[in-house]
Amino acid sequence: MGYQSGQRRGGFQKASHEKKKTRIHKPRGKNKQILEEKHIDTAVEITEKTLNSLKRLGEQKFAVSPFSRYFDDWLFNLKEILSEFDTNPDVTVDDLFVKERERVVAKITQELNDAKQREDTLNKSVRAISNKNHLLVQLDAKYAAQTRDLGAKNNAELKHLTHDVHHLEEELEDVRVMKTSFFGFTKKAKAKRDVEILGRLEAAKKAVEEAVENFKVEQEKLHDAYEKKKQAVIAEVQALEKEVEKLETDVSMDARQAAGEALINAVNGLFQRKPAF
Repeated sequence: MGYQSGQRRGGFQKASHEKKKTRIHKPRGKNKQILEEKHIDTAVEITEKTLNSLKRLGEQKFAVSPFSRYFDDWLFNLKEILSEFDTNPDVTVDDLFVKERERVVAKITQELNDAKQREDTLNKSVRAISNKNHLLVQLDAKYAAQTRDLGAKNNAELKHLTHDVHHLEEELEDVRVMKTSFFGFTKKAKAKRDVEILGRLEAAKKAVEEAVENFKVEQEKLHDAYEKKKQAVIAEVQALEKEVEKLETDVSMDARQAAGEALINAVNGLFQRKPAF
């Protein structure tokens, strides 16, 4: 009986020991599998979240110009998305991903800086247009003043010349109606006087015609100079306006979208190289 008891005791103890070992190892293997599955699920989740965030950010449209006021916030959000992805304990990035990420971030940063400078230049063009339009107003005012001055000068000159003509016409008429006498005003003297006044009269009339012609020439020269300056300024305004039209378009959009797509490809590439991270 003692053998049997001892056998039963030994058998029981052995069975108990084996059962205890089974209880220790099986849960450990299961927990490890659960942790690994949880790790993979978390990695996949953070990857999908990152990809969606990058897609939304890459496709983001800014409301109104100046668009550059949105650039800093956009870059900050981009770096935040990447930082959350990099520092997640369930994600392990490699050198290839880090280099690609840094390359893309550096590129889009430079492109946004270039876009900001371009927008600053265009904003200067807006101010230049305002100045040019003010210059056009000044040109109009100056031309109008010069035209008035030229007209006044011409009128004064014509008035003086016309007065001379009228005076000579009256003087010629007086000579022609004067009677001649043997001791006084002879026919020869009268004829000579007539010719003299008539010559002066013709010269005065010619002076009037020349004054009128000179006025027309001066007026045309003044107008041509005015039009030349005006058209030059208008051409500058039109060129500036074409540039300023670009202010209504966000020139950074294509670059930002390309950056988002490049980073999405980088994340996907990392996931393919390390499917379980």
